[in-house]
Amino acid sequence: MEVMYPRCAGLDVHKETVVACVRVVEGGKVSHSVQTFATKTASLIALGEWLAANGCTHVAMEATGVYWKPVWQVLASESFELVLANAAHVKNVPGRKTDVNDATWLSELLAHGLVRASFVPKPEIQELRGLLRTRKQLVREKASHIQRLQKTLEEANIKLESVISDVMGHSGRAIMQALIAGETDPAKLAALAHRKVRASQATLREALHGRVKRQHRFLLRLHLQQIDALDASIAEIDQEVDASLACFRDAVKQLITIPGVSELSAHGSPRTRICAPGRVCVRAMTKAPASAGRGGYATDPTGSRPCSCNARGHRLAAKAATCKRCSCACAVGAVRKRRSVQSPPPS
Repeated sequence: MEVMYPRCAGLDVHKETVVACVRVVEGGKVSHSVQTFATKTASLIALGEWLAANGCTHVAMEATGVYWKPVWQVLASESFELVLANAAHVKNVPGRKTDVNDATWLSELLAHGLVRASFVPKPEIQELRGLLRTRKQLVREKASHIQRLQKTLEEANIKLESVISDVMGHSGRAIMQALIAGETDPAKLAALAHRKVRASQATLREALHGRVKRQHRFLLRLHLQQIDALDASIAEIDQEVDASLACFRDAVKQLITIPGVSELSAHGSPRTRICAPGRVCVRAMTKAPASAGRGGYATDPTGSRPCSCNARGHRLAAKAATCKRCSCACAVGAVRKRRSVQSPPPS
């Protein structure tokens, strides 16, 4: 096969070590040099110097958990062309011998151009991803605490969720704080509800007549404290995200003009691009990117293709004014109605 990169390297990244293999083609002969480095910062700097001394131009590594990120960050400051490979893609390439280590095999594939590079966002996008993924996890934890709080109320036979739509709203919090303080009179608890609550006072008194024990009060107080702490953490993340979006402010303003895209969704958009003059196209990526080491776009043919809003044969949804392939709204004005005249049934 044709050799595309005569001087390249493959890295097998582990938690404690990095196995590097340099593949050099000189005078029609192929030579391999394998060396192991630690994952400490000083060792990674030495790895970059060793690769540069061998004249490497391209370096490939597999996306192994989060262990590849420090290696990538150190080598990105050098003049190498870095390639992040999906482990599933590398495994599916036929012809591997059992006695060849991963680093050598990666260097062989890279030399012949058989490594498909995964998408690695810019450092500022990676920082936003880290913040927004942490926020997503905190929101999930908050929802879990709310469910446990509702379970505690049900155990005490307090049917608060049946008469109030939002348990964590103004009325729900006031009633739960009174329960924690030791109030058990259904009439006094019902009087704490806001005047806009649809349920009548009689219905509220009946729903709030339960058997609240000391254990229930303790659990209610504990879950409310956890929810308040999570709300404070989410607010801090929102402030940090807003400060990090200074260079993306114009793109966010364009994204929120798309029907159905909120400001939070615009903050977490994986990738945006201009697909027409003055229009922003959002690629629909429902799965994790291939850079995470999973199937990602390989299993999602819709997300793996670039936007084709301006290409011939662009398909539009039958009922929605959005692009069927990339979920963008750049073709809103071009939506065609269904044909009103149906073809006659066969005779």
